[in-house]
Amino acid sequence: MKNLSIFFFLMCFSLGFAQDIPASFTLQEAIDYALENNRQAKNAARDIKAAEQQKWETTATGLPQINAGINYQNFIKQQVSVIPNSAFDSRQGTIDTVEEFFGLTANGTPESLEGFSEVIFGTKQNISASATLNQLIFDGSYLVGLQSAKVFLEISKNAKDKTDLEVRKAVINAYGNALLSEESVNIFEKNIAVLEKNLNETTKIYENGLEEEESVEQLQITLSNVKSNLNNAKRLKGIAYQMFNITLGIDYATNVTLTEDLEQLTEKNISLEALELKNDVTSTIDYKIAENDKKSKELLLKLEKTRALPSLSAYIDGGYLGFADEFTFLDREQRWAGFSSFGFNLNLPIFSSGGRSAATQRARINLEKSKDDLTETEQRLKLEIETAKSNYKFATEDYYNKKQNLSLAERIESKNQTKFFEGIASSFELRQAQTQLYTAQQELLQAMLDVINNKAELETITNNTTNF
Repeated sequence: MKNLSIFFFLMCFSLGFAQDIPASFTLQEAIDYALENNRQAKNAARDIKAAEQQKWETTATGLPQINAGINYQNFIKQQVSVIPNSAFDSRQGTIDTVEEFFGLTANGTPESLEGFSEVIFGTKQNISASATLNQLIFDGSYLVGLQSAKVFLEISKNAKDKTDLEVRKAVINAYGNALLSEESVNIFEKNIAVLEKNLNETTKIYENGLEEEESVEQLQITLSNVKSNLNNAKRLKGIAYQMFNITLGIDYATNVTLTEDLEQLTEKNISLEALELKNDVTSTIDYKIAENDKKSKELLLKLEKTRALPSLSAYIDGGYLGFADEFTFLDREQRWAGFSSFGFNLNLPIFSSGGRSAATQRARINLEKSKDDLTETEQRLKLEIETAKSNYKFATEDYYNKKQNLSLAERIESKNQTKFFEGIASSFELRQAQTQLYTAQQELLQAMLDVINNKAELETITNNTTNF
């Protein structure tokens, strides 16, 4: 009983932190969900946070920097120095031993070697602790770096906006494809029901000797083709829903329900206002990204120019030194020698053999290229907007045309059914009318999807989105 309670608690705990996935979606709900959970959208949001951190990282390089360190040395074997014995002879009479000359212990007594003496300086162990404060006073590259960090943050935000637009368009396309697959399955099932009824009636008439066998065979061929198309449509329906789930950022096998109707969604996407939008390319994301590229090239040129300017920084440091032959640095009696200093570092670029000039010219060339790229982007966007408007207008017109064609095809197929069973029309004429009807049905579905997708394409290019 106790183990069952623990299991129940863990299940409730895990469910409380599980991802809350709605069971059904309208198109707008799907877009809102994807903008929060789509993997590309989430990574674009992380890029903005990373750019904000990089901006502060750049800013911090010009602020006070404090570094500290501890250095401990223990000489396993101390280095020996050699000095001439004559250095001691000049002081004979006042100093009797080498130990007195150097202030050494008995362990440091030199040994005579052909007119030289070996001496060990210092103690076997030493330790030092220090801290340094550095402050940048002037550096032209730092000022350019601050401006570049702001531009980089702006680039990341524009990239996020573009990603959101692309995710929105992908959701609309996936949503429309799923609805189209739903409608296709429904239409095929209705057509099969009608064909099976026709085949059953025709078979009975044939068995009574009032119809030719070819009529039955024609209907069997048509029914077989429609059933094959139905099976394929069911498979495509599963794939369409899986693609929809992936676009939203959820597991591809999740069962979801779409609450919109393809025809109603198409009618909502027919708007003359979309065709009346001005071709203001400066408000588009692609133009802003190209403009950001030009700004970054301008800053790179400025950076190369600042490399010819001097840089100035100041520092102050201090610390303590300790010496001993044994490790006594933690004892209270240990003696410490303090030190400190203050100074400036001035760097003056004087001569680079033309390297800085070449780098500046290269940056200027890249800037000119980015200006041409911006102009080309502006012209390309104007063309893309006009093309998107034309495609959207054609899709709208084609939708109404295909809708009318379907109505006519239904009437023709109905008339041919009546004529066929009255013995006026042949089975071939009936099959031709049915094939024409099935084609008109699929063309209307595709026309609906084209209206939705072309509207989404126009809104993506112009950066002028609307809610559904």
